[in-house]
Amino acid sequence: MATHTLIGKASTREVWLDGHWLDPAPSQKLRNHSPDGYNWGYGGSGPAQLALAIILELTGEAEGYQDFKWKYIAGLPIDEDFEITFDL
Repeated sequence: MATHTLIGKASTREVWLDGHWLDPAPSQKLRNHSPDGYNWGYGGSGPAQLALAIILELTGEAEGYQDFKWKYIAGLPIDEDFEITFDL
């Protein structure tokens, strides 16, 4: 298990995982929940896309991304920048 840092910028909906910009395209190719990209702070399609991208980037698989969404992404402050750490 490793600790990771996730940073989101509300004005652009861009996200950085461990200091690297997280491209939505790879996760959208697997499952296109949100053609508009990432979002956070609720349980919808944008947060699902973000959770899928994170889990895919860190594990190479999609398994468990909905649980990750509810545990970390859905509870973030909507329409606000954020920075969190999590273990995975």
